[in-house]
Amino acid sequence: MDATTTRRGRTRSQLARTQLTRSLVAATALALVVTGCGSSSSKSGGNAAQSAVPRLNATDINPQPVSALKPGGELREPLQQWIDQWNPYQVDGTYGDSVEIMKMIEPLLFRIDASGTFQPVPEFLQSATVVSTSPQVVLYKLNPKARWSDGKPLSYLDFKAVWQADNGSNPAYNAASTNGYNQISDVAQGSDPTQVKVTFSTPFADWQSLFYPLLPAAGISTPDDFNKGWVEKVPITGGAFKIGSQDKSAQTITVVPDPNWWGDKPVLDKFTYRALSSSAITQAFLNNEIDYASAGNANAYGQLKGDADAVIRTAGPWDEVHISFGSNGALADQSVRQALGKAIDRTALIKVMSQGVPVTFPELGNHVFMTNQTGYQDNSGQWGKFDPAAAGQLLTQAGWQDAGAGKPRTKNGQPLELHFIVAAGSSQQTLDMTAAVQNMLGQVGVKLDVDKVPDNDLDEKYINVGKFDLATWRNTGSFPPSLILPFYQQPTGDNVYQNFSKLSTPEIDSLLKQAASTLDPAAAAKLYNQADAKIWELGHTLEIYQRPQVTAFRKGLANFGAPGLADVDYTKVGWQK
Repeated sequence: MDATTTRRGRTRSQLARTQLTRSLVAATALALVVTGCGSSSSKSGGNAAQSAVPRLNATDINPQPVSALKPGGELREPLQQWIDQWNPYQVDGTYGDSVEIMKMIEPLLFRIDASGTFQPVPEFLQSATVVSTSPQVVLYKLNPKARWSDGKPLSYLDFKAVWQADNGSNPAYNAASTNGYNQISDVAQGSDPTQVKVTFSTPFADWQSLFYPLLPAAGISTPDDFNKGWVEKVPITGGAFKIGSQDKSAQTITVVPDPNWWGDKPVLDKFTYRALSSSAITQAFLNNEIDYASAGNANAYGQLKGDADAVIRTAGPWDEVHISFGSNGALADQSVRQALGKAIDRTALIKVMSQGVPVTFPELGNHVFMTNQTGYQDNSGQWGKFDPAAAGQLLTQAGWQDAGAGKPRTKNGQPLELHFIVAAGSSQQTLDMTAAVQNMLGQVGVKLDVDKVPDNDLDEKYINVGKFDLATWRNTGSFPPSLILPFYQQPTGDNVYQNFSKLSTPEIDSLLKQAASTLDPAAAAKLYNQADAKIWELGHTLEIYQRPQVTAFRKGLANFGAPGLADVDYTKVGWQK
């Protein structure tokens, strides 16, 4: 990763976008997150593109007709960590790389285009229509050729199983998100076996983001199957591809075409994924071991732009970098979290993160919308404003007394000492950022330790369980906006959804859910912005910037690159003749 982990809401992936929300790209580096492929003109040649602030629908994927591609071949991709949980609906399955692979091997009912619009994928879905608004009813018409790898046709039973696992009614299903599913009242067969009728108890504007991808009822019908049946294995597939091999010792995974696929034959013979630390990805590209690498920091950009076999592609996706605050110890006090936000100079951090990369990194004032997205407004207000004096006042009011220059504040004899958790394989860019934060907080009397932990432990042992004071990752692909709900909703028992800080309020919860149920986009945006202002005030997350995709790809790679909002059609990815 490049400067942070990614979640789908987190993205770690080099290619991450999924229904469940944002992807987490953790703090090993700000890695490339490719969320899909669209259809705009590509940049060619070995020189880096000099990009302005990317537009919402900008894509850069070298679009080519299949007739212009060589049949067969391989795409070699970096994998930022080994995949343990393949179920993208399970709380541990939101890692971006695994989600993206699941969209290759399981039914993807809709594919998002370059404008951010959901388009039915005809191999799975002939149509999907809102046939009633009171109550809201959606009728899906499935392609009768669509089959699971166990031979069963896709049916309403699969939709029903996903709904029942993800609607929150049974806490034994450790769901990453109940968003949208908890607003469904019934899933039933329509007039024939190819029809699925989904009825909502309350309106859900982003219904097309559900069942994305679809999973088989046979694989998730019990909590045990849902939580454990996809650990280091994929029991049933239903797409153009399948898992070819998984070699944990070599840290490699291959994805190959499924000979039973009923659609157009994929161009490539194989996709090979190899787990690499972020620090190794650049050199692996230069050694011709992988076919793309992030160029989103000065060191990587400087090395990759001059490679004769590389082309730099850029686009503007839903991709944000932030610092999350924990809720333990001193940080259980909202005033302390607010003080940290005021003590951190976001503009200075952006200069650190973007140095040497000729692309604008826009400062971000919103948790829901990107700067170039309809509905965006800067809600950071006083909570995102760099004001060390005000930070000091908040800490004093919270009982943390100034102990003098260079010394941490104290309360009841205890020093104000916090921990910033990062992966051991973090890029220099990330380490520079954490060092800058360490210095900034030191100026207001907060001692900040930077703790390096094993890359593969960062999520499972730290972020996922809320064992951090400060942590950084990238949330990616949170479009449409209802996908952000799990990051800020109130935890239910041990299930924190993807709210790893475990911070929320009933008001934030209510506003976000109202917005997701509002069919009018302008009215929904108003509610989302009201919730966002409260998230800033809560001291949950300090947004820093919207991260553009800046990536080096092997020359000749077509229909793949920096796609912005769009999804990848992997059947058309290949090498030019």
